[in-house]
Amino acid sequence: MHDVSPAQALAARLRSQPPRIGLLASGPLDAITDVAGVRVGHATLDRDDVQTGVTVIDPHAGDPYRDKVPAGLAVINGFGKSVGLVQLQELGQLETPIALTNTYSVSAVAEAQIRQCGQANPETGRSLPTVNPLVLECNDGFLNDIQRMAVTGDDYLAACTQAGLQPAQGSVGAGRGMSSFQLKGGIGSASRRVPMSHAQPHEAIQQGRPVPRTFTVGALVLSNYGVLPNFCWGGERLGPQLATLLDDEARAQAQAPEKGSIIMVLATDAPLDARQLSRLAARAGAGLARTGSVYGHGSGDIALAFSTAYTLPHQADRPMPAVSTVHETLLDGLFQAAADSVEQAIVHALWWASPVTGRNGHHRRALRDLLARLD
Repeated sequence: MHDVSPAQALAARLRSQPPRIGLLASGPLDAITDVAGVRVGHATLDRDDVQTGVTVIDPHAGDPYRDKVPAGLAVINGFGKSVGLVQLQELGQLETPIALTNTYSVSAVAEAQIRQCGQANPETGRSLPTVNPLVLECNDGFLNDIQRMAVTGDDYLAACTQAGLQPAQGSVGAGRGMSSFQLKGGIGSASRRVPMSHAQPHEAIQQGRPVPRTFTVGALVLSNYGVLPNFCWGGERLGPQLATLLDDEARAQAQAPEKGSIIMVLATDAPLDARQLSRLAARAGAGLARTGSVYGHGSGDIALAFSTAYTLPHQADRPMPAVSTVHETLLDGLFQAAADSVEQAIVHALWWASPVTGRNGHHRRALRDLLARLD
């Protein structure tokens, strides 16, 4: 009788399906789009040395400039070149879609967001205030010839047009040229549902009977970080075993300091204010750490969170909403969902990533290809 080693059993299990993170149930799509109103779109550039793209997260179907959503920010490690984070931190609002791309394409995408808002609101920057574009980035220069600055405003608009409920994951959109743990990284998404007893409406509070409610937290990551020896996947330390399957160049890279980044976006339908959303965003770091990240010097690790429970009018001729937010003592379930959905989204980014060959013949292998050889 042939004995199966622990490594072989683990590899067989992980090859069949990605590991399931945590005890909370996922939404029906297990994606950020399980939060009602949220849509995701990609534009992917796959042309020889150009391996890059744009990913867009739309918070609702309306005009985010006129109807802003509350948002919060957590800069875990600020090695990054994003646009729009200072005003987001100050005002606690989103007023454009969230755009993800490569480092050198931030300006092109920000310009496209400004033009998009100006077309919808011709008085922007004139009788109306200027718009705050929001573009976040990771450096895909290993696979993509980043100096080509190939991403254009049309690519951003194409991603907006393509936005839908079932986002593709892996080597798509902004994730096309990204690497994680010397493997192929990219876009991943997940969601978790949180049953709560949040006493609403006021009549129920007076009668002493809590009204049960289930909130959703969804995550989308642009995964471009990590060194292989530290790699943990679903609670299993796989890095040392996988390292034996890499070529000499990739193994040498695995011994170098971490120079990648990750962007983590959280959406929720729970009624939270900007301060609470910053607290929620900070819990993305818990999910990131479980995968083996130490937030290395050269890694830009940024999380933001927004709520779709209400919108904030742009102008004072419409009243601000009277919102009853979740009580502070009830936030732990949402914090758990944030950590679990971020870790699950990272798992999905690696699971769905396909191998890519790009600039100067540089190649990133897919995790599933290595799992097939693990024994």
